[in-house]
Amino acid sequence: MTAPGTTGPAATGPAATGSGGTGRVLFVGAGPGAADLLTFRAARAIAAADVVIWAASLVHPDVLEHARPDAEIVDSAALPMEGVLPYYERAAAEGLTVARIHSGDPALWGALQEQLDRCRALGLETEVIPGVSSFSAVAAAVGRELTIPEVAQSVILTRLGGGKTPMPPGEEVREFARHGTTMALFLSAARSKQLQDELLEGGYPEDTPCVVAYRCTWPDELVVRCTLGELAATMKAHRLWKHTLVLVGPALAAGGTRSHLYHPGHFHGFRRADPAARRRLRAASGRPAAADRPEARRQ
Repeated sequence: MTAPGTTGPAATGPAATGSGGTGRVLFVGAGPGAADLLTFRAARAIAAADVVIWAASLVHPDVLEHARPDAEIVDSAALPMEGVLPYYERAAAEGLTVARIHSGDPALWGALQEQLDRCRALGLETEVIPGVSSFSAVAAAVGRELTIPEVAQSVILTRLGGGKTPMPPGEEVREFARHGTTMALFLSAARSKQLQDELLEGGYPEDTPCVVAYRCTWPDELVVRCTLGELAATMKAHRLWKHTLVLVGPALAAGGTRSHLYHPGHFHGFRRADPAARRRLRAASGRPAAADRPEARRQ
């Protein structure tokens, strides 16, 4: 295996020979950090690659255990897009398979689309392999469902505006906060006071529960709970300004409700409803039983 620090596109040896066929780039979701949270498909993609491109600043090195001994390993942490493109060009010219590893899920803040566009312009085959997102890992770490019946049935994934990438109009945190549901805030830890202020301005009460997670599933992970009124102070006390995700919303502390899907009064194609339980369920939701509905009385 080529040393992880290798960054030049002109490496030689087995990894540079290729198959002679059409080159391809596999965009691999590495998950939140722990190597055993890779999917089987992701592990197979890394094992199949002639060149493995990963960012040491974002991806745990254990994922490289799946790479072939003769694979060329490229650390892209210090490379702009223009530094990665030569590997895609080599893949097209030499029929190589490149595994481009993304932290979390490639569909979220992964600069994925611009890479797909470049690859297709080069005539490369592409495949996107999803990964476990950090917001899912954090929910699992604290043992919470993010969509509690009658409390929150939506999850908003967003980031604070004013960073390196401009936010489109109407996507400010304070605007999303007006929904009052569960929110997952990425890429926002460096401006924790602004984050807290916008969430409060959007309508969350100060006692809204929050979870602050640094490098969840990594060996040095830190996961703490606080209220929204304590959010900025908590993040500053732990010196969290990067690699940190914030969950906020009433679902993080709610309980005592029940999903209708698993209620004995609910029916679907594989299960009949218990008649008495169905009547109780409809009465609790303010809906009349089938026999009491006007259209039923007309039949």
